[in-house]
Amino acid sequence: MAKSERIKIRNQEGIDLDARLDIPLKTKTRAYAIFAHCFTCNKNLTAVRNISRALNNSGIAVLRFDFTGLGRSEGDFSDTNFSSNIQDLKDVARHLEEHYEAPSLMIGHSLGGTATVFAASEIESVRAVCTIGSPSVPEHVTHLFAPVADELRATGEAKLKIGLQEIKIKSQFLEDIQGQRIEDVLKRDHTSYLIIHSPQDTVVSIDNAAEMYRLLKHPKSFVSLDGADHMMSKVQDSEYAGQVIASWANRYLDLREESQLETGHQVAVRLNTSDIFTSDVRAGKHAILADEPSSVGGYDLGPSPYELVSAGLGACTVMTLHMYARRKKWDLQEVTVEIDHGKTHASDCEDCEETGKKIDLFQRKLSLIGDLDDAQRKRLLEIADKCPVHKTLESSSKVDTELMP
Repeated sequence: MAKSERIKIRNQEGIDLDARLDIPLKTKTRAYAIFAHCFTCNKNLTAVRNISRALNNSGIAVLRFDFTGLGRSEGDFSDTNFSSNIQDLKDVARHLEEHYEAPSLMIGHSLGGTATVFAASEIESVRAVCTIGSPSVPEHVTHLFAPVADELRATGEAKLKIGLQEIKIKSQFLEDIQGQRIEDVLKRDHTSYLIIHSPQDTVVSIDNAAEMYRLLKHPKSFVSLDGADHMMSKVQDSEYAGQVIASWANRYLDLREESQLETGHQVAVRLNTSDIFTSDVRAGKHAILADEPSSVGGYDLGPSPYELVSAGLGACTVMTLHMYARRKKWDLQEVTVEIDHGKTHASDCEDCEETGKKIDLFQRKLSLIGDLDDAQRKRLLEIADKCPVHKTLESSSKVDTELMP
């Protein structure tokens, strides 16, 4: 599960690129990744979302975006080329670094993977690159232009149908892509690489994966996406690819591990500015997260402070009731406590002249399961009010605060 934010990224040409940043909700964000989609595709393909979801589950935020002129991004696709795709990737990485955190992982599908190889070599923060079904030579896509080759040569532009969409291309695209040499990049790159490719890929043959693997220095890995087509149209194929990338990234990325919060006191709580509300809580030997709901700007990764207070009341209540029933040898098999917290106008207070004064109200409902008669159930209801946390909440408490050196 992730929180997906739609953002606009202004590229070097002043064009707004449409992007989605998928942020983990099950855990804290440990790293940031960029996903580059395939030639003439877009960021919202099911395969792209599935891979992003798998990375989110591993604590990696994923920025997926539409290249210039594609999807919901501005610009004219016919004015773009392979070099502009590389620049878009660099602009996206810059935006991440300025507004979130510099990317350490880049993933690209098909020609997007080839562009990622070139871009990653110029982005200092990138520690790992994954290509999926990517050609080892950028000009691999030129075979797609064969039906309009004569028109391109004659007029310098043509309309080409790829799949269900018709795109306009110019001869400058071909001229640009033919000047790109991936071997020069791979031979000098010391980034960790994962190559994922299907032996049954009929669009980009697996020979491309073999050539990229040959050119790369270690560390490098190859995983066969056996049985998958080029677009990973089967859900299980993209889900598997995502799981493999997430597992591999844990080994090759310097993923940010939260330092263990230690304390010599009963409870310690820590919050970093970048985490908004998400707080590390250490209670004895136990570690949990506290947070606020998304409705007030939190990530909802843990209970809110008042939910923790309510949980303390509920836990104390069920423990007290079971302890009392055991001592009395009553057949109390299970207790469930449901609690709602809110504010209510004070009806019994010392300073009742203060208008609008409110007090905290914890509404507690008990469910008692067991062979209990009415008198026993009534007594257990009375005992619930005697649990220590209940007494603490109803009594006057004092909090002393001091600064630690």
